[in-house]
Amino acid sequence: MSSAPTDYDICSFGQCTQLGWRVTRYVIGPDVALVLAEQRAKIPGHHRLLAPTLLRSQVLAQLFGDVHRGLLTRKEANQRLDYLRGLQIRLLGDRALQQVAWRLAEELGWKDTFVAEYLALTKLQADALVTRDADLIRAAENVLVFATIDDLLS
Repeated sequence: MSSAPTDYDICSFGQCTQLGWRVTRYVIGPDVALVLAEQRAKIPGHHRLLAPTLLRSQVLAQLFGDVHRGLLTRKEANQRLDYLRGLQIRLLGDRALQQVAWRLAEELGWKDTFVAEYLALTKLQADALVTRDADLIRAAENVLVFATIDDLLS
């Protein structure tokens, strides 16, 4: 089998599957999105990123807080936002996702559905959820597949 492409655009038009490469769909949360932005990481072309629509607000709020606490400058926060905008993350939030998130939050005994949206999207449309949250992995390890940032970057 040929090695995977390195340029995101190579796979944009369905060429990955035509050439025998497997496209892997990863859901990322704000924790991972912010690490990727900090590192300005290059996502391999054979990976697709997905997230619930709430990712935008969560990332914006986190960066705003970091600037407010003096951890980042406004310029650095804007650079990270620009990087994330360029990642071509497919943001989803349809009725099916909401219904599955509701059910998962109930099953897991959670008080809200925010994190459950990431689980729901992974169940519905992705191969794995990339997170750094060990508590989330423990809580949902029987519900879906998890991956690491290293998996995403390889």
